[in-house]
Amino acid sequence: MLFRLLLASLRAGQIEALRTLYQRYGRLVYTLSRRILHSDEEAEEITQDVFLTLWHKDAYKSSRGSLSRYLVVLARSRSIDRLRSQTSHRQRLHKWHLMMSDVSPTPLDIATLTERGERTRQALANLSDKERQVIEIAYYEGLSQSEIAQRLNIPLGTVKSRSRQALRKLRQALQAHL
Repeated sequence: MLFRLLLASLRAGQIEALRTLYQRYGRLVYTLSRRILHSDEEAEEITQDVFLTLWHKDAYKSSRGSLSRYLVVLARSRSIDRLRSQTSHRQRLHKWHLMMSDVSPTPLDIATLTERGERTRQALANLSDKERQVIEIAYYEGLSQSEIAQRLNIPLGTVKSRSRQALRKLRQALQAHL
């Protein structure tokens, strides 16, 4: 009776019901995922994914078995899917690495890359200091526009407009060479 009330509360969107179910079954889901994936971070992601699925989708049907069995099956299949995805990704990276290691750049390739690099540096030098700063932080350091705004202590809109102007100018400067 209490369990049915808990499920009804969960389906009604009450976060307390999810919290109670997580306290009851979270360790089970995490431990199973951890055994399959051998990674704390991955197991945490799978656990979160399983409980978010329980929260957002009405996929569990009590007539098909216990909730713990449903959560275990869901965690197991998500963990195995993650393993397959990782293995596939590693295989693609390995093939790419093998393919690239067999290819050594020709003198023409080196000259072309050198020339492109020089043209890009010239185009960057023609930008204003503020535009160049935003582009360099974004592309060389990999920061998002929000992070750039925080670092430079300027509004996000300013970062966006400087970035847009700089990219437009770079596109115009390099258009003939593309």
